[in-house]
Amino acid sequence: MSSLESFREEVRTFIAENCPPSLRNPKPGEQRPTPGPDDIKKWAHAFASRGYSVPTWPKEYGGGSLGKDEAAIISEELARIGSYNPAMSFGTMMLGPVLLEFANHEQKLEHLTKIARADIRWCQGYSEPGSGSDLASLRTRAVREGDHYVINGQKIWTTGAHLSDWMFCLVRTDTSAPKHQGISFILFDLKSPGVTIKPIRLISGQSQFCEVFFENVKAHAHNLVGKENDGWTIAKRLLQYERTMLSGMGGGGRRGGDAQAKKRGNAGPAALAESARRYLGSDGSRLADVALRDDIARFEIDQLSFGLTTRRAGEEARTQGPSAASSMFKMYTSELSKRRAELMIQVMGYNGLGWEGDHFNAEETTTTRGWLRSKGGTIEGGTSEIQYNVIAKRVLGLPQND
Repeated sequence: MSSLESFREEVRTFIAENCPPSLRNPKPGEQRPTPGPDDIKKWAHAFASRGYSVPTWPKEYGGGSLGKDEAAIISEELARIGSYNPAMSFGTMMLGPVLLEFANHEQKLEHLTKIARADIRWCQGYSEPGSGSDLASLRTRAVREGDHYVINGQKIWTTGAHLSDWMFCLVRTDTSAPKHQGISFILFDLKSPGVTIKPIRLISGQSQFCEVFFENVKAHAHNLVGKENDGWTIAKRLLQYERTMLSGMGGGGRRGGDAQAKKRGNAGPAALAESARRYLGSDGSRLADVALRDDIARFEIDQLSFGLTTRRAGEEARTQGPSAASSMFKMYTSELSKRRAELMIQVMGYNGLGWEGDHFNAEETTTTRGWLRSKGGTIEGGTSEIQYNVIAKRVLGLPQND
């Protein structure tokens, strides 16, 4: 047995012994119990105790000091039983990698282990009213006073702020410098006096996003990451990790992709084909529509091809972090997700337009909300237009207008 095969057996045994039944696929004939906070916390701590939650991070910071192959095996074994990494979050996917690259040793010791154990939930303080796509025009101000920075301003479209403990935030620390040079990257507790969080009610009735106000909020100076006024370098790096994360949510060509897609109100290739059979009938009468049949086949081919492309790109970049190519993957993922949602509505017909009422089941109302939500994918994490600009400049090397 090879070392990787032995490692897979080790991971499979550990998951079987420690993953709560509420966080895995039920056995045939059984119903999955509703997971409680204790289940999730217990699973997160058990998973982190082996370094599995962030397998490629160094052990001293809560990781497993493992390679990419071992990390892939952990993901595959979780997908095999329908479970997930309990520490998967903005902390592990975005902030943690940036801290590993830019933070000092003390900052890494203070924050990374808590991220690995899912003890702290993080949110991202980037976008502001009037400073979304043009992120560098942000106005939230931080002024150094002794061993603190005093922060005043506002952030908007802050995902999960009302459920988070800490924020990683872009602030302006020099108003006289060019807009890309007077920015700093700082961390602070959202329970600090002066922080006000207001959820933004969406058309679906949910409140995933928030606006956050800062009035004389004090942030310890030792939580400034990198140098003062040099935060734009960190900000750009984090955006690459964010776009890599968003592109990875597409699920194309990956084990467990359909399960991830269903959680977001969409369906991957297998679920799309299943819905087509259910809603179009076994005789396939509506599939006689050549255009619909062609659209479904083209989507499935594109989805699988994209999944293979992202896997190949990941293997080619084993020794590096994400590059500007993450903009290509993020842009294509969001556009592909819109196509998927549109096809689901087309397949379901009238049933795909349900919002509430006894005439529609939970899958149908979820699909309708997923269709609306898919439009936001081309905006969050940088609009598709911004991604095209990054691709033109950083990937294709096209000339830029002054």
